[in-house]
Amino acid sequence: MYLTIKYFGQIAEVTQKEEESLEFSGQQISELLNMLYSKYKALKNKDFQVAHNQELVSVETQITGNEIALLPPFAGG
Repeated sequence: MYLTIKYFGQIAEVTQKEEESLEFSGQQISELLNMLYSKYKALKNKDFQVAHNQELVSVETQITGNEIALLPPFAGG
C-alpha cells in the first residue's frame, strides 16, 4: 500500500520534507516508524506523536488508512 506521510515542525526539518508518499508493506505504526528511522537516522532522537487519519494513535495501531502525520510536541500557553 502507499501511504502519505506528513511531517511538521522539527520533524520536517529532520526529513527535509513536509510530505512524501511511501510504499509500505507492514501493518502497524511501529513497523512504519522502524522504516522511517532507517531512512532518517536523526528521527530516533526526536520526540513526536503519530496521527493516523487525523487521530492520535499508539505504535501498536494497525494501519487501515493512507494518511500518517508525525507531530512534534505542542507548546502550551
